[in-house]
Amino acid sequence: MRALLSVSDKTGLIPFARALAGAGWELISTGGTARALAEAGLRVTSVSDVTGFPEMLDGRVKTLHPRIHGGILARRHRQDDMEALAAQGIGTIDLVVVNLYPFAQAAATPGLGFDDLIEQIDIGGPSLVRAAAKNFRDVLVVVEPADYDRVIEALTTDGGVTPTLRFELARRAFAHTAAYDQMIATTLASVRVDEVRGDFFRDEAPAETGLPVIWTPRLTKVRDLRYGENPHQAGAWYAAGEEGFGGATVHQGKELSFTNLLDLDAAARIALEFDEPAAVVIKHTNPCGAATGSSLAEAYVRAREADALSAFGGIVGLNRPIDEATANELVSTFIEAVVAPGISHPEVVLPILGRKANLRVVTASFDALAGERDVRSIMGGLLVQDRDRVTEAGERWPGHDAVRVVTKRAPTDEEWRALRFAWRVCAHVKSNSVIFTKADVTVAIGAGQMSRVDAVKTAVMKAGDQLRGTVAASDAFFPFRDGLDSLAAAGATAVVQPGGSVRDAEVIAAADEHGIAMVFTGRRHFRH
Repeated sequence: MRALLSVSDKTGLIPFARALAGAGWELISTGGTARALAEAGLRVTSVSDVTGFPEMLDGRVKTLHPRIHGGILARRHRQDDMEALAAQGIGTIDLVVVNLYPFAQAAATPGLGFDDLIEQIDIGGPSLVRAAAKNFRDVLVVVEPADYDRVIEALTTDGGVTPTLRFELARRAFAHTAAYDQMIATTLASVRVDEVRGDFFRDEAPAETGLPVIWTPRLTKVRDLRYGENPHQAGAWYAAGEEGFGGATVHQGKELSFTNLLDLDAAARIALEFDEPAAVVIKHTNPCGAATGSSLAEAYVRAREADALSAFGGIVGLNRPIDEATANELVSTFIEAVVAPGISHPEVVLPILGRKANLRVVTASFDALAGERDVRSIMGGLLVQDRDRVTEAGERWPGHDAVRVVTKRAPTDEEWRALRFAWRVCAHVKSNSVIFTKADVTVAIGAGQMSRVDAVKTAVMKAGDQLRGTVAASDAFFPFRDGLDSLAAAGATAVVQPGGSVRDAEVIAAADEHGIAMVFTGRRHFRH
């Protein structure tokens, strides 16, 4: 039995190769993989010795030879195939272990030129993988180091390698080469051509939109869901990588539903807007309460009590690991699920959370997702956009260049704090939205209304006189002064909005009439 090993990612390679050699396999290899095996004391035959040809063209041609591909593609049950191998003195290759040149890492390297990038396009590797996957009934193909142990176990047990495992590995192999080609196509979409000089230049992204001409993400199914938004709809959870919900850990609770995951995502997005301890309670992707505090537990309690009636059965997002005090508060009322970046002292916290056996507890890392894209489906297509970030409400507020006071009265220091808080939350509320807050807690959320006047009415219905002395935020401009008049009547003393209406002067005059301080941010935050 012969195994061909040629890998860029050498994780787990040596133990795997030792196990193969111990089971009587002959090892064939190329270049750096062959050197790594030899340095580990393993006996290895170079591909050049098998083909009778040296590696050529700076390594561009190594394995593209009938003595390699014939040995992989020959169908063992076909007498004519086996006779053809024998006539040419070609031996079979029964295991192909390949992962490809690190094109993705090369593409992410700052300053790497076009020609150097092109050299990272693997040719022989995908050919080997596809040949082995095509002939999976006779040839095992392995493209992921994570599969090494199960392959060795299958090869060294009495049952041997099952047809199910062979077929699964073949599917993984085709997915591997497909994702590789997708990465190349996506990267080359950002290359500019100088037609006069015949030169090629890499841009970070096409100048027209900042998004690639071809975008083909690789998604892996995490699990099937009981159903989609409703019982008659099929649903599944897919991951685009190991960050965020792609690498989430579910510690306990009932099975996550489609709507649970949508709400958990909405909760995480708001909580992550804040550096200080922050918590949010979500219902149907909208916040019913959000707050910051001196501790996570304090922030959570204040977010929950901001609208305690709506918070019942809600989804919670936290921006700190769940500690003992917060865990006790989480289980003191009924909530469906909570997402946080971790759990402090799991040996203490998990038993507390376990008092509510059905409570879904999810932890995930969102650190690498700052520049991610958002994707929405439409019938027959996808809409792709950069993720909305509320950068204008950063630490320089109110010193940010785009933020300006447009009324006669400027906000007080306390109002500035409250406006900054309100603006970060408002950006994540479904349009049309107007919200009322204090400096560190929401008071009422007017979400998803057909007019801003209706959004204010919704908030007034929920909070009434509690709105007096609050500040307000509107995700987009007020097209008429009636929205401003409504929030003034509700009791708001300051308001933040993008500005940009043809009637801005009329709205500013209304604010001055009411003695309200108004701030324009120069940026809207619709969320549909």
